[in-house]
Order: sequence, then structure tokens, then C-alpha cells
Amino acid sequence: MEITFELGYALDTFYFLICGALVMWMAAGFTMLEAGLVRAKNTTEILTKNVSLYAISCIMYMVCGYSIMYGGGDFTLFLSGITADGATGVAEPASYAPSADFFFQVVFVATAMSIVSGAVAERMKLWSFLAFTVVLTGFIYPMEGAWTWGGEPVFGLYTLSDFGFSDFAGSGIVHLAGAAAALAGVLLLGARKGKYSSDGRAIAIPGANLPLATLGTFILWMGWFGFNGGSVLATASVESANSVAVVFMNTNAAAAGGLVAALLLARLLFKKADLTMALNGALAGLVAITAEPSTPTPLQATLFGAIGGVLVVFSIITLDKLKIDDPVGAISVHGVVGLLGLLLVPVTNPDSATFFGQLLGAITIFAWVFTSSFIVWSIIKAMVGVRVSEEEEFDGVDMSECGLEAYPDFTRSHS
Repeated sequence: MEITFELGYALDTFYFLICGALVMWMAAGFTMLEAGLVRAKNTTEILTKNVSLYAISCIMYMVCGYSIMYGGGDFTLFLSGITADGATGVAEPASYAPSADFFFQVVFVATAMSIVSGAVAERMKLWSFLAFTVVLTGFIYPMEGAWTWGGEPVFGLYTLSDFGFSDFAGSGIVHLAGAAAALAGVLLLGARKGKYSSDGRAIAIPGANLPLATLGTFILWMGWFGFNGGSVLATASVESANSVAVVFMNTNAAAAGGLVAALLLARLLFKKADLTMALNGALAGLVAITAEPSTPTPLQATLFGAIGGVLVVFSIITLDKLKIDDPVGAISVHGVVGLLGLLLVPVTNPDSATFFGQLLGAITIFAWVFTSSFIVWSIIKAMVGVRVSEEEEFDGVDMSECGLEAYPDFTRSHS
């Protein structure tokens, strides 16, 4: 019996760590996607933001984020660490190593912050962005995570689980939260110069490297198997192994449905096969299934993804009409479709979720993250500013913020 337990513990821990590594690889996906969808003169800054935000997320979640989210803010992990036998004041699972749980959770908070990066691209000051990263990953995200996955009452008023809130892998907790923070920053930041004409019409600003954006999407698609599959939390039993297989299958099906639906809709609306819409459609399908990938049938998962793919196209068009400038479509993919993902959960899992509970959870997450992010962005803006100068934006933020060009042979030389 002891040998069986130890084997299961080892298998579950190993599986958890591998899934965490897959989610960490999503950081590369976001980096490549964003680098491909911005102009060449802003590529180095995008790369710097993404690699830096990942490192900052890891440090801040260790220092205080994990403890706030799961341990009541006692800073146990930072002060004493997690021992080999799992001794820690932080609430811990019994079937895998607590340190594996921390690793899996920290790559999720980095994912939420990556969503913000693309939305504010091409006109935000690098150090202002990194200052916000410290607050989001160390406090804002862990607080809403404590109310959702942590099971804590929202400001002591109500517990979301009591109303039937369920979010399997984070359509709301990760994706909607990241989009809410991004929206707050975009509203304070304003649109890029030249994005909208004098009569209010949106002007397309093509990305510099669509092959790179496509590669980034494939990396994210692959990483999502860890994102959703790892949220099963185990694989050492027949039941959990079957659940993992279903989650992988449905995750893949939703992405495929989202891409095809977005591609077809773009063809109908624009008379062209719009690659960027197709890429965002795949990501929208992935976000839509993230809240509950274990209970839909493969057909339902494909249809849910397709709904997300259609919704993201209309959302991107609508935000452009509202002059909300999001260079990569992050707010639409992760925010609008993140809400959809939450509302789809009761369709296939009514025993765990209610429409009221899902809506209450979405409102709670969005209200907290948007409001707190808006306050933090405003403070940063008042202290050091958030937007580069008009001249720096025209020349590209690579040289002004990083002193390097990503494509020196193809962009204007600087002395």
C-alpha cells in the first residue's frame, strides 16, 4: 500500500511539473505572437517586456502572491520555503509535492500578465509596465485568486462557491483578469498615433512578422494542453488519466473550431482569409474551453470553440469602432471570450456551476481587477508617466527604451 501511494505521488508530481513546464512555454508563445503582430521598430521592447514580466512574476508570487492566494498572507513560502516532506503553512494538496503546486500556479500568474503586454504594445514606457507587473502579480491577481480557487470570502461578504461558481482552468480567473488589467491600461494610455483617421475610421497597422505570430499561436496551442490538462491535478489513477485524455481532446477540438469559424467569418466579412483573425480564433477557442474542458463532448467542445471564434471577430471590430486600440486583440480574446467560457460551464456541468454564480464570479473578477488596475495605472501615470513621447513612438520604442533594434538590417538606422 505504501509503495502504491509513493508511486502515485511521484507520478502526479511529475505530471504536474511537466504541465507547469508546458504552461511556462506559453510565455514563449505570447512573446512570439506579440513580436509578430507589432511593427518591426517595437519588437525588442516587446521581447524585453515578456522575458522580464515572467521573471518578475516568479519573484513576486514567491514573495507574497502564493501566500495571499492560498495561505492567508502569512508569507510562509518566502520566509521558510517548502521542505521535501511538504512542511509549510500554505494549504497543500495531498497527492503531489506542494512545491510542484507553487510552480504550476506561478506560471499561471505569468500568463495573466502576458495578456496585458500585447494590449499596451507600441506606446507604453517599459519601466512603467514593469512597475505595474510587480503589483498585479504580487497583489491584484492573488487577491482574486484567493476568492476563487482559494475559496476565501470576497472582502468577507460572500463566497463565490456558495453561489455555484466554477472555473476549471481559468477562463475568468486568469484570462478575464488579464484582459481587465489590460483594458484599464489601454483606456489610460490611449490609441497609437495614426490608428484612427480624423473621421474615426480604424486604420490597419500590419504586424512585422506573421510567420512569427503563427509560430507563437502554435506554441500557445501546445502549451494549453498543460494549462488545461494540468488542472486535472492528477494522472496516477484510471479516473484521472481518463479525465486528462478528455481534457486534451476537448482543448484541441475547441482550438480547431475557433480557428475555422473565425477564418470563415473573416472570409464572409472581408472577402479575404484573414490570418490574424484565424490565429485569434484559435486562441479564442482555447479560452472558451478553459473554464470547463472535462465535461463537454468533443462536438460540444468544437462548437464552443467556434462560438468563441465568431465572437472574437465581432469583438475586435467593435473595439476598433469604440477606438479602444489593442494591437494584438488580447482584450477580445481573453476578456470577451473569457466571459463566454465562464457562462458555458453550466451547459455541460450544471452540478458544479450555475449561470448566476458564473456571472457573479465574472463581475467580481472584472470589477476588482479593472478597478485596482486603473488605480495603479493612474498612480504610475501621475508619478512617472505611462506613455512614451510622440517622437519616440514615431521612431519606435526599441531604441528609446532598449537601445537595440530587433531587425537592424531592415529598419531605419540610428546614430
